Amino acid sequence: MPDELLAAEQLGRVHFVGIGGAGLSGIARIMARRGVAVTGSDDNDTPFLVPLREIGVPVHRGYAADHVADADTLVVTTAARDDNPEVLEAQRRGLRLLPRSAGLAAVMAGRRVLAVAGTHGKTTTTSLLTTALIEAGADPSYAVGGVLTATGRNADLGGGDLFVAEADESDGAFLVYDTHAAIVLNIEADHLDIWGTPEAYAAAFDEFADGIDVAGFAVCNVDDAGAARLAERQRAAGRRVVTVGVDAGPDRADLRAVDLRVVGGGTTFTVVRGHEVLAEVALQIPGRHYVVDALAAFALGVELGLDASALARGLGQFRGTGRRMEAIGTVETPTGAVRVYDSYAHHPSEIVGDLEAARSLVGEGGRLLVCFQPHLVSRTRIFGAEMGAALGAADEVVVLDVYVAREQPDAEVSGALVADAVPLPADRVHFVPERARALATLLGLVRPGDLVLTLGAGDVTALAPQVLAALRSSAPGEERGDG
Repeated sequence: MPDELLAAEQLGRVHFVGIGGAGLSGIARIMARRGVAVTGSDDNDTPFLVPLREIGVPVHRGYAADHVADADTLVVTTAARDDNPEVLEAQRRGLRLLPRSAGLAAVMAGRRVLAVAGTHGKTTTTSLLTTALIEAGADPSYAVGGVLTATGRNADLGGGDLFVAEADESDGAFLVYDTHAAIVLNIEADHLDIWGTPEAYAAAFDEFADGIDVAGFAVCNVDDAGAARLAERQRAAGRRVVTVGVDAGPDRADLRAVDLRVVGGGTTFTVVRGHEVLAEVALQIPGRHYVVDALAAFALGVELGLDASALARGLGQFRGTGRRMEAIGTVETPTGAVRVYDSYAHHPSEIVGDLEAARSLVGEGGRLLVCFQPHLVSRTRIFGAEMGAALGAADEVVVLDVYVAREQPDAEVSGALVADAVPLPADRVHFVPERARALATLLGLVRPGDLVLTLGAGDVTALAPQVLAALRSSAPGEERGDG
């Protein structure tokens, strides 16, 4: 991190190394919308690049020293290799090098930052909050870790003074933000390859909360033990805290979601403060964990002084975020439909929540088929058995090998650690290390009435559209795309 965090307009011409990622692409779009000269490079042509090309941002395929051109600043993805030629060229020329967190701080400058933190649920909650604020007339800027279905973008520049940001704790990025208000959804051990111990990971959230503006506040989900402890410590320190919960009683939660009802593919609930009804909310997404996300977003908006009815309408208009229980499509056959969903879940608690939501969508006589790809060697080593236990809520499970990402492979850590822990009969658990073979395995298992769910933070997401295409080519009849 640089000693001084500059505003975007002070960075000169900015080149993004890894511009196709969810984080950097959003920062680049906002900088470009603010009039900063922006270019970028990436090995992959990702969906996040479409909104950049629409506004004329030049994007190079692959990395080369001459792509740096006349840039003054480079914003660099954490996934960049040490020998990246663009980074080496910038170092040779003495250019300013910024990590993603500093790039995001640069576009936040001058606005009241609303940060959404937690081990899981950040992307959905950031998206819910953004949609609600837009409906309430706040016109926020936003940066989300996935594509917001309502806008087709993962980031944009708004005309208001609010900036909604997904606050990433994985590498400590959220510690550098100048935060006015924050949501803390949950605190469970994760990213221990970075933080080392669960205690150090939890302590980072305390440091994050301590950095909230003295005129601001935190919204904490007290259904989660870690977030509840943080709320207690913040209140003891004299800080402003709003607590929310579904399971917590009125003595623990300031705002509660009550009368939860699953209706079709969504969930309705009532928001109460004490005995006062604040709003009725009808979500278009299924699952109890999404109710907590929506409640936290609603609480933050109300605490900002925005209209409760407008916030509730905005939450009801939210149609999801890419890769968060995303409906990829449906194939109708003479004997029943097959639905295909995809989700980013990779932590045991996330798997539990998404399988609970998926189970609520499975029709009578249908089954839940899950294809899961563990993410990171370190996470699989620590949580592999818990991942397997969570997958036991499915009817059939296909487990791929570990998506290695930023770490080195380990011969002793494979997807078998997860598959062996799934509490289902052996003939219903299938360890298929290669993704290419998983498609054939899934097609051999699926039958009319089933719901197929691909899960994981790696490239397993490519399987969902392949499954859908294969089913459509082999099952004549009415075909319908949902996602």
